[in-house]
Amino acid sequence: MVGVELVMAALAAGASAGLTDTASGAVRDAYATLHEAVRRRLSARGTDVPDAEQMEPTAWAAWLREELTASGADRDQELLAAAEALWALVGAGGTYRVDARGVKGLQFAHQSIQINTYN
Repeated sequence: MVGVELVMAALAAGASAGLTDTASGAVRDAYATLHEAVRRRLSARGTDVPDAEQMEPTAWAAWLREELTASGADRDQELLAAAEALWALVGAGGTYRVDARGVKGLQFAHQSIQINTYN
């Protein structure tokens, strides 16, 4: 994924991750950095960025995609680097990176319980 699509995907993933109580400070910081880079890019063109809550979600996304494309966001290295940094944190589709070297028991599940007894 590159260019405007990367920016759009990173913004969406970062916004949804930021709504949870478990979002890390790194995710919140990366999202804020990308959000500010987008705001600067669009305001440099004289475009005011409306709040997403003020528009229907698909209309807002279409508007943002069009404005990012028109602004040349796909050539803005600072903006793309911010999108890549955020995407690296949250864009894996809900998967996790786990270093399980040396563990004695491991479980990946959603809403389950495991009891291990070691003798």
